[in-house]
Amino acid sequence: MTRYALRRLLASVPVVVVASFILFWAVRATFDPLAKLRQSVDPTALHRETVRLGLDRSLPEQYLLWVKGFLRGDWGTSTRTGGAVLPMVGDALGTTLQLILWGVALAVVLALAIGLYSAARQYTAGDHLLTGLSYLGVAMPAFWFGLVLIQVLAVWPKQQFGLADPPFYFVGLHSVGHSGLDLDYLRHLVLPVATLTVGLVASWSRFGRATLLEALSSDYVRTARAKGVPRRRILLRHALRNALAPFVTVVAMDAAALVGGLVVTEQIYSIPGMGKLFLASLETGDVFVLLPWMFVVAVAVILFNLLADLSYALLDPRVALR
Repeated sequence: MTRYALRRLLASVPVVVVASFILFWAVRATFDPLAKLRQSVDPTALHRETVRLGLDRSLPEQYLLWVKGFLRGDWGTSTRTGGAVLPMVGDALGTTLQLILWGVALAVVLALAIGLYSAARQYTAGDHLLTGLSYLGVAMPAFWFGLVLIQVLAVWPKQQFGLADPPFYFVGLHSVGHSGLDLDYLRHLVLPVATLTVGLVASWSRFGRATLLEALSSDYVRTARAKGVPRRRILLRHALRNALAPFVTVVAMDAAALVGGLVVTEQIYSIPGMGKLFLASLETGDVFVLLPWMFVVAVAVILFNLLADLSYALLDPRVALR
């Protein structure tokens, strides 16, 4: 397992290099790092910054300079805030990973429970009801659902019962003066996690149901039934275990996309995560933030792919790691 993981990581290096160069070229071709400075009338300052940033060199040379700085931890300075890029991306990534951790964990539990119920009771009233709710969850826009949650679970109870504070907060992840895993953090976490979870549960439960139904129609399940194995054991010991491998792959791929894809959720709840950072940097053309942001997201996709491959071997011993 360790050797396989190392081989996969080494094989990912060329992919990262090619992807980073394409991203570097695309960002350089789209945005001008000296756009604000060009508006000034000081050609000396413009020339000095051009030389300092290596913009007077060829594109491959600029790329190598950027890679060297990136590996040293020198990710540049944001043209939007004037702060160092590394702590900005690090803080945003940590915030987004918190949402992903809680949202994916809750979604996996609910999706598997719903998938198990629907597969075990196929075409019953409960199965039809859950199927309809899943289709509704897939079709429902995240921004609309988030605004509804704010109104129903935060604004309306505060106004209706005259509360000093709403039951759940909808701005950021902490109130002023609070930090860590306290009650204030949980009250901030409920609404964004619910907004994130509903779409994941809707799609993952459908996929889980399909893979479980496929496992339940397999020969080894029919053999287990013929031997008198209890239904509960067939579902949990045989069908679920074999259905988990493709399910985990879908979860890993979706989780990788969430690293840079929580723009709507973070914007609604004013959470300073990767999505909000990307949107703010894109609006202002902040090249020095966009490049590391895209690179971090690309690396996250590769790592989650590796995690999905390793999970196959852990969940299904028949899969050989070569």
